[in-house]
Order: sequence, then structure tokens, then C-alpha cells
Amino acid sequence: MLNPVHLRTLTVVLRTGSFADAGRRLGYTGSAVSQQISALERQVRMPLFERSAHAVRPTPAAEFIAARATSALSTLQELEDEIAALHEGTAGRVRLGSFPTAAERLLPIALSELAHATPDIEVHLDEGEPSELVGLVEARELDVALVYRYDLVPLSLPRGLRAHRLLVEDLLVIMPVDHPAAESDEVVMSTLAAETWITTRDGTAAATMMQRLSGAAGFEPDIAHRSNDYDVIHGLVRAGLGLAVVPALGHVPTEGIAATRLSGPDTHREVFLLRSPTSRRETVTRIVAALEHACETVAAGSAALTTGR
Repeated sequence: MLNPVHLRTLTVVLRTGSFADAGRRLGYTGSAVSQQISALERQVRMPLFERSAHAVRPTPAAEFIAARATSALSTLQELEDEIAALHEGTAGRVRLGSFPTAAERLLPIALSELAHATPDIEVHLDEGEPSELVGLVEARELDVALVYRYDLVPLSLPRGLRAHRLLVEDLLVIMPVDHPAAESDEVVMSTLAAETWITTRDGTAAATMMQRLSGAAGFEPDIAHRSNDYDVIHGLVRAGLGLAVVPALGHVPTEGIAATRLSGPDTHREVFLLRSPTSRRETVTRIVAALEHACETVAAGSAALTTGR
């Protein structure tokens, strides 16, 4: 393979007209330039200059190679610039995973800011639940992922993965506005033992959280409906078909629905950014900053959200 240093030296010699002038331009001695040209001549097996006591004259082969080398060297320089940007965290591809609620509430703000500040960072998004995303980060199929864990449902993280807490959410009980507890600032779970409930699918972290909350309050919940879509849950609550416990990110103020904070020590959900140890630290730092700003923006409009910093 041709040495790009020798090719660059060749183009400068043709531009300046002498080995000595090329050396001054490149920071070499004239002898070093001559040695590089001789090495290039041996590699291409053709003379590139006609040498005399006081001048060098390029051969047609030298002019041909230099003309072609200019484009190749420009492409190589672009690659070097892109590698430098990758090292600085201002360019490259990031494979990002997120659970749906964060993808809806946080990512539009964060990714918009990231695209504006560092347009050469390319983000590829994949949605999933924490149990799926953790495995993908561990397998290096994702670089970073937004995951959550409830106080009552610990999330086990494989050794080596790093977590950065972004947000703490209160758990809210959502109910029709005409419910007796609708005007309360807080509600205790044990006072809702006789209610009909709407929750997520069996086996999900939220469904497990609901079972443990009600169990700690001394009752078995009467679950009438299940859905993993918070819009569907809100619609069922508004229709008077039951109450639901949702994390604060999962609640958007909706006509006909009241939201009351659930009282108790284990009534929160935390949101983390999980990263692979092989992900680019500089790039992750920029993503964390964009997500922290998104969390601050969303938390500013809700007393049920606290930034995790």
C-alpha cells in the first residue's frame, strides 16, 4: 500500500518546485524529502523526477500520481478529522434504548437539543422494557439505555454496567374527578382496598409493584383491566371503570381525571441512564447533559418529578 506521507510529500514538491522548498513547507530537511521520494519511486517502480545538480523536474508519472493522490489525501484527511470528532464525542453513531414513556416524554427534548448542538452524532433508537434493554446493553447491542426501577421491584444490573440516575418519580393514583379522594393531596393505599383496579399486563414491573403495594396495605387488588398503554389506562379511568397507580411520567393531565400522590416510603420510580463500559465516554457525557436538561424541563411542570442529580 502506498505511504500517504510520501504521497503528500510528492504533491508538495510538485507545488513548490524543489525538494528544499518542500522540506521547509513540511518541516523536513531537503535530504529527508529526497529519501521519501526515492522510497516512493522504489514502490511504484518508476522514476518520478529527473534530477540535476541544481533542479529536479517531475516526470509524467509523478504528475499523474500527484493528481490522483490529491483526492485520496483529501479523503484521508476527512477520515482523520472524523476520528478526531469521534474521540471528542462530537460525531459518531450511538445506539440508544428507551422504555416507551421516556421515549415519549424525555427523548423529543433531549434528542432535539443533541441534534442542534452536535449534528454529527447519529442516534439510533430502540424501544423496550428494562428487562430487555439491560440484556442488550450487556451484549453491547446498545451503547446506552434509559431504564427504570420501582422501589418495590429492584432491577438487577450485570457487573460492569454503569448507571446514572436522572429522575425520581412519585407514584400517583389516578381516578375520576368525582371520586371522594380526588381533592386530596395524598392518599394511603390501605384506604383504597375496596376499589376496582386497572394495571399493566401480568409479569410486568408495574403489575408486580401493584401487587406488592396492595399486599403491604393488607389486601388483594380487584384487577378488572390490564393494558401497557397509559393512554388506554387513562381512558378506562376516565370512563369510571377503575383506579390506577401510575408513575408521574406516565400521567399527563387529562380532563375528567384527578391525580393524587400515593403516600408511603416505597412509592417512587427512578429513571436511570445505563451505559456499556465500551461506549464512548465523551459522547455519553453529551447525551447525559441533554437528558438532564430534558428531565429539568419536564420536572419544572410537575411537583411529582424530581431530578436525580
